Amino acid sequence: MRCRMAIPRVDLQKEIMQQRQLGKAGPRVSAIGLGCWNFAGPYGPTSEQESHETLAAARDLGIDLLDTANVYGMGVSETVIGNYLRKHPGHFRIATKAGIRVDRSTGARFFDNSPDHLRSELEASLSRLGVDHVDLFYIHRREADRPIEEVVDTLGRFKREGKIGGFGFSEISPASLKAAHAVAPVAAVQSEYSLWTRQPDLGLVQACKELGVAFVAFCPLGRGIFGQQAPDPATFGDQDFRKSNPRFTEPNLSRNIAAISPFKDYARDIGATPVALAIAWLLARGPHVIPIPGTRSASHLTDCANGVSLKLTPAHLAEIERILPAGFAHGGRYSGTQAIGVESYC
Repeated sequence: MRCRMAIPRVDLQKEIMQQRQLGKAGPRVSAIGLGCWNFAGPYGPTSEQESHETLAAARDLGIDLLDTANVYGMGVSETVIGNYLRKHPGHFRIATKAGIRVDRSTGARFFDNSPDHLRSELEASLSRLGVDHVDLFYIHRREADRPIEEVVDTLGRFKREGKIGGFGFSEISPASLKAAHAVAPVAAVQSEYSLWTRQPDLGLVQACKELGVAFVAFCPLGRGIFGQQAPDPATFGDQDFRKSNPRFTEPNLSRNIAAISPFKDYARDIGATPVALAIAWLLARGPHVIPIPGTRSASHLTDCANGVSLKLTPAHLAEIERILPAGFAHGGRYSGTQAIGVESYC
């Protein structure tokens, strides 16, 4: 018999936000973080006031991990966060990234993990954020021809200097993670992971668990596909990341909406929202998994946080797997251009 029983939950207004470890030797942080790329407008226009309202909502919900990067709006996201922190210091742990560069003449992306570049970008990030260190510093994309052991040495120097609390890598393979971790402990790996992006299940989630590395899951809601309302391409601006993304162009988008519709019905049947259920599914993948939904909306962030309170049973998880089996999505998660710099491993 298929599982339609309501999900046990706790009231986040009465309970302290659950926490998870940011790497074996890292700090305890909220079970979900806040992805701050949206503060730079990749999915539509926003304002600093709207972003600050979202940060205030995060504080109220007990969310204390913020994830940003130097290239999010070419410094816009970090500046918005910094302006908030100057008025409200002391609550958030900050993760930022470097390693992606843009050719100003062509607009093409390339990757630079050299000590000089990483240092200059880290210093610039600290300045925009208005802090003297960040809790986590990621290599946003690996420079393929530079040995990862050399990059770890650079990051280790930053850590010894007190500029970063720990370091991590974004979108790397399990083999690269193990090579880096053999030099010095990696605190976190960040990759896209959600009900429709399951590649991390083929080795990366397991490698992180084995090594005591946090797995930070970005786009846990599939860039809005698991929201209450399906994304409408007619509303995508010219700079919207989804405009050229294979999963959001036809005929793939219509097929994906149809495939996900039963999941949304199931969420409502068991007394949850699709957003909260998608977050709860990720949290159930392991205690080292930390989703970082991105949003510009305080109400949407509350919906995400409610996922922490859902207690999924094996029966719930089995039913979700039946509705949305691995590999159900139509289209690649990135276009060819968007995928440059991402390490494949399967």
